[in-house]
Amino acid sequence: MRQIKPFKHRLVEDTFKLESTDTPSGRYYVLPDGSKMPSVTTVLGWQKKDSLKDWRKRVGEEEANRISKYAANRGTKVHAVCENYLNNKPDYLDNADILTQDMFSSIQPILNERVDNIYGIESALYSNHLGLAGRCDCIADFDARPSIIDFKTSTRLKKKEWIEDYFMQTACYAVMFEERTNIPIPNLVIIIAVENESPQIFIEKRDTWIGEAIDVIAGYNAAQWLAGEDID
Repeated sequence: MRQIKPFKHRLVEDTFKLESTDTPSGRYYVLPDGSKMPSVTTVLGWQKKDSLKDWRKRVGEEEANRISKYAANRGTKVHAVCENYLNNKPDYLDNADILTQDMFSSIQPILNERVDNIYGIESALYSNHLGLAGRCDCIADFDARPSIIDFKTSTRLKKKEWIEDYFMQTACYAVMFEERTNIPIPNLVIIIAVENESPQIFIEKRDTWIGEAIDVIAGYNAAQWLAGEDID
């Protein structure tokens, strides 16, 4: 049997269960009252829509689809192993391919040494204040500080200025979680498993990024209104 750290869990998992649906204009979550909210990734991705189109045009649709599918599959596999590991499942690596094993192994010591007291894993959250919903990778203590923890994978090392949307995304999760539980989460942690490299860790504060996130949300809402789109 593989070695596994017994992580402590402070809240019942899957406290928040929301159904999601994918549409041509993005992903939406159905709230307990039946209303819908756009996902945080849909809203924050709105500001990169034009640059994404330019990239697809530059590399070609076939290559863009190949790269996107590869990255999505890689991320899904590593996320699944992280989720199983943090949930104390001894078979967390079963059926994982070599790349997934290698990428998880690179961040496993970080989880062992710096993460504990888990509040939630893959928790579906929403905020009436922000008008957003989403699913958060992990809410736990990181270096003994309550934190939103997001796992990413990458082919190459990232610069901080390239991943500002990650910080805004996790800041939104922090607001959502506090709104639902009254538990403040002031810290944001991005852990990136990088192919053939040591992992990267970025640590930020919620209050540094939530204002910028709110500005993007306002721009998205204005664009939706001008386009006459109604998610209901």
